[in-house]
Amino acid sequence: MKTVEKGFIPVMLTPFTTTGAIDFDALTRLTEFYLQAGAAGMFANCLSSEMFELSEQERLQIIEHVIKVVNGAVPVVATGTFGGPIEQQAEFVKKVNNTGTQAVILITGLLADEADSDAVFNERVLHLLDQTETIPVGFYECPVPYKRLISPDQLKLFVDTGRVIYHKDTCLDLQQIKEKLRLASRPGFGLYDAYMAHAVESLKAGSAGLSCIQGNYFPELIVWLCRNYDNADLQEEVAKVQQFLIDKMDVMHNVYPIVSKYFLQLRGFDMTTFTRRSVGTFTPDIAKQVEGLYEDYTQLQNELELSVV
Repeated sequence: MKTVEKGFIPVMLTPFTTTGAIDFDALTRLTEFYLQAGAAGMFANCLSSEMFELSEQERLQIIEHVIKVVNGAVPVVATGTFGGPIEQQAEFVKKVNNTGTQAVILITGLLADEADSDAVFNERVLHLLDQTETIPVGFYECPVPYKRLISPDQLKLFVDTGRVIYHKDTCLDLQQIKEKLRLASRPGFGLYDAYMAHAVESLKAGSAGLSCIQGNYFPELIVWLCRNYDNADLQEEVAKVQQFLIDKMDVMHNVYPIVSKYFLQLRGFDMTTFTRRSVGTFTPDIAKQVEGLYEDYTQLQNELELSVV
C-alpha cells in the first residue's frame, strides 16, 4: 500500500464497554477521528486492537465495521494470521480478504517458530502465498508472540513476488530500514515505520509513512509530520516534534493501550479505558504522567497551530 504522499496508518484501538463488549458506536467515532486527522489508511485488527483477545468472529466484525465506516475514503489493511498450520492460516486470510481489505497482514512471529531458520520462514511464507491465490498481503513484525524481523534480502524476495504491498517495520534500526528500502523497491509497495525515535530520518530515507502507537494519542501530529518532514520552512518545528516524540516515548508505552484510551478521554473522546489485554496496573502515578503528556501536547499543538479534531 503506497499513497502518493507520505501517509499515517493508524494501528487502530478497539473501544470496549465497561463490561468488556466491543463498543461499535465508539469504534465508529474512533474511525472518523482518524479520518478527520488525515489518516491515509487504517490498520484494523492489529496488536493495538487487542487482536489476540478477540474471537475470530469479533475480528471479522471489527474489520467489516471499519471498512463500512471508512466507506472507500482510505484503504484498510487487517491481520489475517493467528497461528496453526499454514492451510488453516490461509483460510482465515481468505475470510479477511473477503471483508474488502486492500491487503491482509501476516504476523511474522506466527509463520514460523522462534527457533526456526530464515529458510523455514521463507518456505512457510511462500507456501501461504501459494494457498491464498492472488490476495495482496503485508507483513507486521509484531512483538507478540515473539518479534521476528525480516531481513532486507527476505523482504526483497517477498516483495518481488508482486503480492506484498505493505510492511509495518519494527526493527528500530535506521540502517536496516534504508537497506530494506533499497532492495525492496517495487511500485505499489510501501514500508511504514513504527519507531518514532527516527521518524523524520526514516521518512527522508524513503519510508511510505508512519504506523505507530503515537497516532492513538494525537493522530493529527503524526499526519503533520508525514506532510512536513522535508518542508524547508518548518525544519525547526519538525525537529521540535521529533524531539517531543523521543522525550515522551516511555509514558506512551507504559501499560498501553490503557494509557492511550485515558489520553483520548482527556481530549474529550467518549470511550472507556477497558482493556482485555493484561498490560499492568494503571496507577494514579501513571495517570498523572499521562495528564502531563496531555498538557505538553496541548502546548505543542498551539505552537504548531494544529487543528483540534
